[in-house]
Amino acid sequence: MAGNTFGKLFRVTTAGVSHGPGYLCIIDGCPAGLPLAVDDLLPDLQRRKPGQSKLTTQRDEADLPEIWSGIFEGKTDGTPIGIVFRNHDHRSQDYSDIADKYRPGHADYTFDAKYGFRDYRGGGRSSARETICRVAAGAVAKKLLALEGIRVLGYVTQVGTVRAVIPDPTAISLEQVEATPIRCPDPQAAAAMISLIDSVRKDCDSIGGIAELVAVGLPAGLGEPVFDKLKADLGKALLSLPAVVGFEYGSGFQAATLRGSENNDYYLPPPPRIHTATNRHGGILGGISSGEPIVCRVAIKPTSSIPRWQPTVTRQGEATEIFVRGRHDPCLLPRFIPMGEAMMALTLVDHWLRWKAGRPVAAEAARANTS
Repeated sequence: MAGNTFGKLFRVTTAGVSHGPGYLCIIDGCPAGLPLAVDDLLPDLQRRKPGQSKLTTQRDEADLPEIWSGIFEGKTDGTPIGIVFRNHDHRSQDYSDIADKYRPGHADYTFDAKYGFRDYRGGGRSSARETICRVAAGAVAKKLLALEGIRVLGYVTQVGTVRAVIPDPTAISLEQVEATPIRCPDPQAAAAMISLIDSVRKDCDSIGGIAELVAVGLPAGLGEPVFDKLKADLGKALLSLPAVVGFEYGSGFQAATLRGSENNDYYLPPPPRIHTATNRHGGILGGISSGEPIVCRVAIKPTSSIPRWQPTVTRQGEATEIFVRGRHDPCLLPRFIPMGEAMMALTLVDHWLRWKAGRPVAAEAARANTS
C-alpha cells in the first residue's frame, strides 16, 4: 500500500492495523544530538490515548512506546528512529457482524473498491489508532522546533453549535487547554460543550466540531512558492487525519465575503522586524511563512460509528441493517487536538529543515554573526 510516508527531509512512515499486534513508526531525517527518551513522547501520547473520560472511547490501551533504534546515550544518532506500540485491548469479536456489511460513513466500501478485500476489524489501516505513530513522531518534531523557539498548540473552538470565544489565539496556554476534558480554553463554552456531548452520548449518537491550531515563533521564509506551499502541505497533513472534512487558515472562508481593502494586512515598519498590524493571512503569504503566527482551523465530522440501527447494504449489494458495536468516541475533538498538533509540527519541522538546507551560505554566516 503506497502513501504511508509523510515528509521530505523529516520523514515519518507508519505501519500496523488497529486489531493487529501493534504499530510501527519510523522517523528518518531527525538530526543527530537531540536529547530524546520515552518520557519525551508520553505527555502527548497520554493526551491522545483512549479512556481519558466519558467523552472518549473506553478502549483500554497503555500506549507505551518502545524505542528500538536511533537513540544512543540518550540522544538521537542521526539514523532512523524506530518506535513500536503493542495493541492489548483489541476486541475483534465486536466487529464480526460487519464482515459482510458496509458501515455508513466509513471506508469499508472504498477499501473493497480499491483492494478487492478489507480488514473489517475496527477499520484496519484506516483506523484512527494509526495516529498513535503520528503523535509520537510529532512529539519529536515539537522538541526539535522548541530549540528554535517555535511552539505548536491546538484547542477546541466549537462542538455542534456551541462556539468558544478566543480573543487572541497566540495567548492561549497549554494549561488553559488541558483544564477541561474537552480541551477548550473558554471555560463557559467548555462546560456547554461537555453537556452537549454527554446528551449526544446518552442518545446513542455523536457530534462534530472545529479545532484551531496555532504555531508561534516561526521565521519568515518557510515553504515553497509553487506546489509545496506551506498552506498546501498543512492542508494535506491535516486532511490526512481521520474525520477531518475541512481546512482553512487565516481569515479562511470568511475572506469570500470581504473586500481586498478589508482582507489585506498592512505592514508596520521595524523595529524589531517587518510585521503586519493584523494577521488575516494566517501567517502564510504566497505559500511561504511571513513570520506572523500561523493560525488554521479544521472541521471534524461526527463519529461515524454509533450504537444504533442504520440502513446499509451487504458486499453483494443487498439491503440490510447494521448496529455498530465496539467502543467509540461520542465526539472526536478532545483526542484530535494532539493529533492535529502532531501533523502541524511534522509539516513545520520538515519545511524548517528544507529552509535551513536552502539558505545561502553568506546569509547563514551573517545571521550567525548577529545572533
